[in-house]
Amino acid sequence: MTLHLISIGLFEKEDMSFKAAEAAKSCDSLYFERYTSFYSSSLKELEEFLGKEIKEVVRSDLEEHSREIIDEARKKDIGILIIGDALSATTHHVLLLECLEKKVPYKIIHGSSIFTAVAESGLSLYKFGNVTSIPFENKDIETPYEVLRDNKEMHTLFLLALENNEYMTAKEAIEYLLSVEQKRKEGIFGRDKLCISFFSLGSENSEIHVGSAESLLKVNSNKKPQCLVVPGKLNFVEEEYLNNFSL
Repeated sequence: MTLHLISIGLFEKEDMSFKAAEAAKSCDSLYFERYTSFYSSSLKELEEFLGKEIKEVVRSDLEEHSREIIDEARKKDIGILIIGDALSATTHHVLLLECLEKKVPYKIIHGSSIFTAVAESGLSLYKFGNVTSIPFENKDIETPYEVLRDNKEMHTLFLLALENNEYMTAKEAIEYLLSVEQKRKEGIFGRDKLCISFFSLGSENSEIHVGSAESLLKVNSNKKPQCLVVPGKLNFVEEEYLNNFSL
């Protein structure tokens, strides 16, 4: 029997690949985790789409009680439906390590990811540096700012906090970076810094806004999820493409 990590795409059930849908339908039990990102389709819609009952799990089910799921996969085919790509979050690597240790077979069905979707802006994926995330409780946290500094001429992707169905906005991320800059005064991030805000990437109503940090602070949107990119050194093609999204 096998543990299946099934990527279901960025935004809604229609994003799921044929291979992912077929893998899900073949499983004896399905679990759905939505704590790593926003997903517009409900659990009920997914169940109707796949024609199977699905149990929603929380972070602790996969992190603290993963042994139970791995043990279940010894006896039958278990599928975990994962927003974006199955291996974008380290939680799922831990599951695979447990499978390897316990000699439980596993399969991975890959899918679309925020790490590639940001290329809609025209930025080259080859020029991204280390990715970082900004948590809600960030008053005494400066690591994201330091990642931006260390990436130098590379582009920096900031993934934004999700907790208890609350989603950090790109505006809040910019405010955070400005606050750290005010304390450290290293000249890494200012109000004139070029930034890119992304809203609901993967949906038909996604938005991309390009402008200075100051100008993007004026963009208010309830669309979710959101993320922020601070570009590094741009080439001609990137500059020309970004102009299409300028405020």
